[in-house]
Amino acid sequence: MSAKIIDGKRIAQEIKNEVKTEVEKLKQRGIEPALAVVIVGDDPASRSYVNSKKKACSEVGINSVEFALSKNTTQEELESLVDRLNRDEKINGILVQLPLPNGLDEKRICTKILPHKDVDGFHPLNVGMVVTGIEFERAIKPCTPFGIIELLKRENIEIKGKHAVVIGRSNIVGKPLALLLLRENATVTICHSYTKDLKEICKQADILVAAVGKPRFVTSDMVKEGAVVIDVGINRDDATQKLVGDVDFETVEKVASFITPVPGGVGPMTVAMLMKNTLFATMLQNNLV
Repeated sequence: MSAKIIDGKRIAQEIKNEVKTEVEKLKQRGIEPALAVVIVGDDPASRSYVNSKKKACSEVGINSVEFALSKNTTQEELESLVDRLNRDEKINGILVQLPLPNGLDEKRICTKILPHKDVDGFHPLNVGMVVTGIEFERAIKPCTPFGIIELLKRENIEIKGKHAVVIGRSNIVGKPLALLLLRENATVTICHSYTKDLKEICKQADILVAAVGKPRFVTSDMVKEGAVVIDVGINRDDATQKLVGDVDFETVEKVASFITPVPGGVGPMTVAMLMKNTLFATMLQNNLV
């Protein structure tokens, strides 16, 4: 068996094209969607991510406004900027690029952003709507988990009734993805660093998601024949300096039925879903949903 490679770049482009069409419709009604992107410090990875998000905004017709702050920015200064953006009616989405430099409280910043401008989907109110299902349709969902669900659906991969195993329990990917998979009627197991018999649990998965941040962590002997494997990891291989995932792609590809590559799998979907979230936030604020 050789797995079908899920082309995240192609699917992300489809989504961005759809967003562009809807943005044009809003502009015809005099509504101009705008995303404020805040970056603190000069971390090269953060700068790269911010640039890719600004490029996507340009592609779909969303106005992006960057606020580049010094690494010496204080908590009070950052919160003051967020308060100003919250009040600015021309700004529909606020994204503070994480991680923040040491000394800044990320949780406080995520809570400070108004829920209906929280395009990352990290505010406790948005998280609570995903957890409880109350007002779920009005919740802004975290980009990466939301993108993974979209990948599965657009590849016509059945989720209902399947056993999904998520390796990793972060607030950004693992936990919210488990909740979204549950909503799609999968049976979900979350594994982490304290999980016993990890290999045996992974081998039970119909859908296996690796989000641990360890290069080539998932090997072929951890994967059931015919499983769908989603690789969320982005790691730099010390020997080759190339990007690799949390999955040992070359060996797992021979066992799985579907697999996402790194790069070109989940990564492009995260940015595409950010565009979709910014569009959705704009519609929320204009009482169009």
